[in-house]
Amino acid sequence: MSVTRTDVAYIAGLARLSFSDEEMLTMTTELNSILHYVEKLNEIDTEGVQPLSSIHDQANVLRDDVANGSIATELALKNAPERQDRFFKVPKVL
Repeated sequence: MSVTRTDVAYIAGLARLSFSDEEMLTMTTELNSILHYVEKLNEIDTEGVQPLSSIHDQANVLRDDVANGSIATELALKNAPERQDRFFKVPKVL
């Protein structure tokens, strides 16, 4: 598959881009180069290769999400610099 100047002009129109004639030639050449590379990748035999969800083979190191009891209000407010009733008191942010 190859890209023509008409294809590049159509794609540029969709993206609301405008190119000069020189830029249009450059874009056509670069898009054809990219497509040529992708065609080479399609030639690779991937039979029996499992698809990857990530390039890293590391396992998830996060702990399981387990519900625990909540902290008591008095204990949470124990070291608060200021409090109002059962709430933290903070400066106004406008």
